[in-house]
Amino acid sequence: MTDTPHTVDAIEAWSPETRLVHGGTMRSGFAETSEALFLTQSYVYASAEQAEERFKSESGGFIYSRYANPTVAMFEERMRLLEGAEAARATATGMAAVTSALLCVLKAGDHIVAARALFGSCRYVVEDLCPRFGIASTLVDGRDMNAWQKAVRPNTKAFFFETPANPTLDLVDISAVAEIAHAAGALVVVDNVFATPMLQKPLKHGADIVVYSATKHIDGQGRCLGGVVLGSAAYVKDHLHNFLKHTGPSLSPFNAWVMLKGLETLPLRVRAQCESATRIADHLAGRPEAKRVLFCGREDHPQAALARRQMTGPGQVVTFEIEGGKPAAFRFLNALRLIKISNNLGDAKSLVTHPATTTHQRLKPEARAELGISDGALRLSVGLEAWVDLAADIDAALAASNIG
Repeated sequence: MTDTPHTVDAIEAWSPETRLVHGGTMRSGFAETSEALFLTQSYVYASAEQAEERFKSESGGFIYSRYANPTVAMFEERMRLLEGAEAARATATGMAAVTSALLCVLKAGDHIVAARALFGSCRYVVEDLCPRFGIASTLVDGRDMNAWQKAVRPNTKAFFFETPANPTLDLVDISAVAEIAHAAGALVVVDNVFATPMLQKPLKHGADIVVYSATKHIDGQGRCLGGVVLGSAAYVKDHLHNFLKHTGPSLSPFNAWVMLKGLETLPLRVRAQCESATRIADHLAGRPEAKRVLFCGREDHPQAALARRQMTGPGQVVTFEIEGGKPAAFRFLNALRLIKISNNLGDAKSLVTHPATTTHQRLKPEARAELGISDGALRLSVGLEAWVDLAADIDAALAASNIG
């Protein structure tokens, strides 16, 4: 493998769009245009001495694709350049990224504070999995800075939250929470999936670690699973690398190659999706069937000022509630013809889900009520279709939801 001839200074001067096309590229001796896909489990050595040196980390080079792989390394470097982090490691899924980011630094006797507005699987990791290993956890209202402060204990080692949160689009003030966490000697881990790296840079606001489900916008076309953890070089070297190396949630080289292709069009897709989502949110707000519309780009979002300060765009998720609870929500879903029912998001196709019976079904009814996830709530991930076609599909489905 040969490194790209671009200098570090030149790469740092590139705009995000340019980094996402050229950043991190390594070419083989064949000088291929597209990134090479290396489907290999292991690597051969020129000598026994070279093998020993690599295993002792005395020389560079690849050892085993569970540890590192050239295609995966290109994806990691491109994500690092986009995020502005010192280091990055890819994982097999977004949940592998979340779990690894936390468990690689936490141990029995530690304490984690997390926002209660989390994706269902993330709440499982915090509420159920961590305590099994002696890691205590406390859930707080992420919007309330006093709640974060009051939850701190002498053994608090990490703060974890999503912003915007799934599916309520609650926002957390990253800078304010980071100040509280750092005063307590704790790390701040931010799940930045909904904002994407195009719209929000948690590290610039004081976060220590950023995680992504690359399955969402980074792939963006419903093809592959993947995840990424980004942070300081010391965090990756001293904690994350060995955890991933020995526990094995490695990203497939093929999936990494697909993600590299997805990154090339990420800015274009996110920009178009944000524009359509803005129109759809406004359209829904004008419909009498919609009791409540939540969108980070609307002035009636409860945290609109924070959204403007922290994000450079509104995102492409619209959460809304319709009259009639679950029966009306199901009639709406079943009447859709263009928008597809799915629990994924960030896709080129517009996708809608009913959180109370899918992504957050494991939560008790009182927990969902506390989060504001009613039986009539729906989460819409706006894709790349013409917004007028989406609006027409929504209107027909809203009309059908009223027939009961």
